[in-house]
Amino acid sequence: MNILITILLILAGLIVLLLVIGLFSRKDYAISREVVINKPVPVVFDYVKYLKNQENYFKYVMMDPGMKKEFVGTDATPGFKYHWDSEHKSVGKGSQEIKQIVNNERIDYEVVFIKPFEGVLHSSLYTNAAGADSTKVTWTAASRMKYPMNLMLLFMNMDKMIGKDFDESLQNLKKVLEK
Repeated sequence: MNILITILLILAGLIVLLLVIGLFSRKDYAISREVVINKPVPVVFDYVKYLKNQENYFKYVMMDPGMKKEFVGTDATPGFKYHWDSEHKSVGKGSQEIKQIVNNERIDYEVVFIKPFEGVLHSSLYTNAAGADSTKVTWTAASRMKYPMNLMLLFMNMDKMIGKDFDESLQNLKKVLEK
């Protein structure tokens, strides 16, 4: 009986310690990846500004071709919203909205996740000339995890985890545009 009480007290102490650590741990994370595409900026930008084109290069959209999709508004314009709902555990349910477009320079998005977890991600795609006929595409994302979920950041490298998916998606984009 004393051993059981000791184990429970140790577990309770560890949980309290983790919760206290979570109060002072970082809550924000950011990711950035880039690729050079051998096409001029206007060609690349004209393709990436359409959210519907993500079906051809974005890993998570390509994971579940049968997911339910709903589009609201005019694609490639601020306010256009894309809702998705998938049974695939890595895709889940949420929406992505174009918040701002600066022609041939950047597109800002807000991504709202509902399943498998709730959260908001702010993402941008930047296009910059990398030469006469090439474009550097930079994809950034930043988010904030609420307490106590931010404890996951102590054990997970979000840049590494999500960054590899951005790398794969950018390589897909390169292949599509350089055909």
